[in-house]
Amino acid sequence: MKLIIGLGNPGEKYQNRRSNIGFKILDIIANNNNIDIRTKKKKSLIGRGAIDEEEIVLLKPQTYANLVGEAALYIASFLRVKPKDIIVIMDDILLNLGKIVVDVSKNSFQHPGIENLANSLKSWDFIKIRVGVANKKASTMNREEFLNLEFEPQESFRLINIINDAEAAIREIAHAKDIKEVLEKYSE
Repeated sequence: MKLIIGLGNPGEKYQNRRSNIGFKILDIIANNNNIDIRTKKKKSLIGRGAIDEEEIVLLKPQTYANLVGEAALYIASFLRVKPKDIIVIMDDILLNLGKIVVDVSKNSFQHPGIENLANSLKSWDFIKIRVGVANKKASTMNREEFLNLEFEPQESFRLINIINDAEAAIREIAHAKDIKEVLEKYSE
């Protein structure tokens, strides 16, 4: 079983912001695999199903992205999912829009939610799918302000390809006998 966590913030006002790319990707994965993310459990919305016969649980923490650890720890403990079987979909302002990197390093990439998750799990053994959301404005604004921006109209056209690429990475991780191959394919 894989626990797939999308980072984002609850509520309609955050729906199209850069910080919610993890939620957007999780919603598409759910839709493509006939999974309802509706069950409320410990500050989270969860859905259970499968990707190509691999059992998965999709988790949308309702704690806001920077405090994901509490919700993730509860669900991982409840389902007895080890950190190495957790996949986190995160926004990354260090990568250009659309770049997908699969990572297992002990690095938060300046994301407070990743740091919070590692502290809560007492482990860095989870897999990160880093989804680039940066454009030229990223270097001129502070992190929080930039992530609260909505995607620009021309960027919105690219989102479906970005989401499909992220879903492809998740499918490869779910079926990988050796994660190193996936890491090489989706490297910086």
